[in-house]
Amino acid sequence: MKEINRIGVFTSGGDAPGMNAAIRSVVRTALYENKKVTGIYHGYQGMIDGEFIDMTSRSVSSIINKGGTVLKSARCLDFKTKEGRAKAYGNIKREGIDALVAIGGDGTFTGAQILSQEYDIPVMCIPGTIDNDLYGSDYTLGYDTANNTVIDAIDKIRDTAASHNRVFFVEVMGRDSGCIALQAGVGGGAEAILLPEKETAIVELIDLLEHAEERNKSSMIVIIAEGDKNGGVYNVAKHVKEKFEHFDIKVSILGHLQRGGAPSSFDRVLATRMGYTAVRELLKGNSGATVGIRGIDMITTPLDEALNNREFKLNEELLEIAKVMSF
Repeated sequence: MKEINRIGVFTSGGDAPGMNAAIRSVVRTALYENKKVTGIYHGYQGMIDGEFIDMTSRSVSSIINKGGTVLKSARCLDFKTKEGRAKAYGNIKREGIDALVAIGGDGTFTGAQILSQEYDIPVMCIPGTIDNDLYGSDYTLGYDTANNTVIDAIDKIRDTAASHNRVFFVEVMGRDSGCIALQAGVGGGAEAILLPEKETAIVELIDLLEHAEERNKSSMIVIIAEGDKNGGVYNVAKHVKEKFEHFDIKVSILGHLQRGGAPSSFDRVLATRMGYTAVRELLKGNSGATVGIRGIDMITTPLDEALNNREFKLNEELLEIAKVMSF
């Protein structure tokens, strides 16, 4: 592999708390190694449109604590075409970029892999998504922060639920992954948790709520991932209301507030370690991989392996714990 003198860094797909901390780490690690850094605005769309900026240590000052991404993000259908990727690569070469660090989810990883294979440019990926559903890392950037945001919301909802003897159905993000719902459900003391990966029939939910009512629970919290197979939170609440007419039922959809906010200490440190590792791995000659954490160790996983293992399994012990804690 030829010498790397300039590294391009970009974010793509949905934003996640910790992305800015990762950008900061990539920039400062590269500068420490006497390499230059180019920031690419708006992800793959910015590559095609030529939105580049030289980055210095001052460029990333005071961003470690900020949510979102200072390099912005955008969906890009043009990059899915050969013509679009050819234009992106032409712009990359004109900027003198020798390698790329891509921060995002599986769509970002796929784009980076294809570009690397077509044009033989080294790439290293950093998993940034609140869903925590990418193979190759125990945790993805933003997951811990999103969980803390949901827990804070659940705590506040429980205050009003207890005050008015209400049953709250709280929908959290997770179209294909129930990681946030499960973690926040256990941490928030939910009476029931509905997940995309584990179908819970309405009749089962009703049994759980009946059991809670028998124990004289006057207020309850049900956490529902948006990808649950029962037709959405309003449909679930409607069926429960038909069974328990005396319940005062409320629905709360947390939505995109789960993506925002300052990253937690855990996400800031994880992002910093991932950015540092991504640059160091590129300079060692590693490419076509994603950075991750296993236990306390930083690892890399080939993109082929990471993308072909899309089935992310929930923590079985936590599933059992959730059942026991609702008793």
